[in-house]
Amino acid sequence: MRILYIDIDSLRPDHLSCYGYHRQTSPNIDALAAEGVRFTNFYCSDSPCLPSRTALFTGMFGIRTGVVNHGGDYADMPLEGHDRGFRTRVAQESFGSVLRRAGYHTCMISPFPNRHTAYQVSFGFSETYDTGKGGLENADEMYPPAKAWLDANGRKDNWFLHVNFWDPHTPYDHPAAFGNPFADEPIEEWITQDLIDRQNASYGPHGAMDVPGYDDKLPPIWTMGVGHIRTAADAKTHMDGYDTGIRYADFYVGKLVDDLKRLGIYDDTVIIVSADHGENQGELNIWGDHQTADHITNRVPLIVRWPGVTDGQAGGVRNGLHYHLDLPATLADLLGGSQPEAWDGASFARDLAGSSDNGRDYLVISQGAWSCQRSVRWDNWLLIRTYHTGLKDFPAYMLFDIEADPHETTNLAAARPDVLGEGLCLVDEWVGAQMYRSQRGDPFWGVIAEGGPLHAKTGSASWDAYLARLRASGRTHHAESLDRYGGRPVRSGLES
Repeated sequence: MRILYIDIDSLRPDHLSCYGYHRQTSPNIDALAAEGVRFTNFYCSDSPCLPSRTALFTGMFGIRTGVVNHGGDYADMPLEGHDRGFRTRVAQESFGSVLRRAGYHTCMISPFPNRHTAYQVSFGFSETYDTGKGGLENADEMYPPAKAWLDANGRKDNWFLHVNFWDPHTPYDHPAAFGNPFADEPIEEWITQDLIDRQNASYGPHGAMDVPGYDDKLPPIWTMGVGHIRTAADAKTHMDGYDTGIRYADFYVGKLVDDLKRLGIYDDTVIIVSADHGENQGELNIWGDHQTADHITNRVPLIVRWPGVTDGQAGGVRNGLHYHLDLPATLADLLGGSQPEAWDGASFARDLAGSSDNGRDYLVISQGAWSCQRSVRWDNWLLIRTYHTGLKDFPAYMLFDIEADPHETTNLAAARPDVLGEGLCLVDEWVGAQMYRSQRGDPFWGVIAEGGPLHAKTGSASWDAYLARLRASGRTHHAESLDRYGGRPVRSGLES
């Protein structure tokens, strides 16, 4: 069997047309979904990029490895110490190593390991190819080495190829010649002028007033977008950039599919489409970034087209709750390999091969690079517990009815203390179980002891620069609050 894993950075599922989006962003991915099985509640356990891919490729939650941040002690894997053998356990039990033991030749085409100095994701890969621009590659730069590899190796059997596209991750810098396919199409109606006005009165990097990051100056590399969202027209300009990035990546997904057909191997190749994390686009006053442990940042698409397995389930939809690290467990199951005991994944192979729709009772998801949040997703609920706000106006508790309010506009924590209590008990139950297996205790307390997550570290140069930005832009009262409280939530979220 041949396996092509297409990993599209920052791709949120509800902006794919096969997931019901009103814009036709993804015709080629849609075609794969029509031939395979699509998962609607598939979440990365840990966000954003470095924690997510570390969890996926090691098979372990961030609370286990301690990798939850983008810098500091908790961006690196822990040493195995005096028990280390000739080879490390984590390397021998990685996703790539499990595939190799199952008889697969493994190749990764991605700048990601070098971008984050995160070579644990490539443990067990026979070949790696770094495209060299640290994640600033467009799809037209990622596609040629993938095509070359397929031309040289595609007709061989038993390979696993990981191809990492970076559109639609910011900056929105796809070639201007590609144009704007959505110039005449409106954005979703939940983004109102009232919402934008309230966000402009608030604060936070990548918020409505500071879209590029810590100020409103859009760098020249951006070919689409705005630095400050003042109106619904600005929001559309921004959203057009993100959606065009999806369409651009999808175009090259189509080219990979065409290559498989040209080589005569399409009918014998598993194709998996997913992402490392999603991307908030206005939710919680975050535009074009991934700073939260929520339904938008942590939910990712998963489409699996597996000849001989999903044939009878073409176009099927599975709504069960799954972690992204359940995917390696599923591949190990279907390929006849053995899942390492240390892995946290659970196979959903029977949901691919049959019409069953199983899943976990609840998921606990985390964010540790922009804020420190641990959240629980169950039934129709999402509870977000914030420990460090990450330069945001986040309360300690946020509760959302995801079915009724998928864009997280109304915090129900005060109105539904019964549900809030249920969610807190689930988080406590999960953390209590994980602490017996954690290699470094609860990594969040380590991150907070360092001053907070890398991108919003209290007292860092970026922290000081952003407080100066707040004062210069008429938001001095927010700067004073951050000066006083640091990264601690100022509000509980339970205020009447």
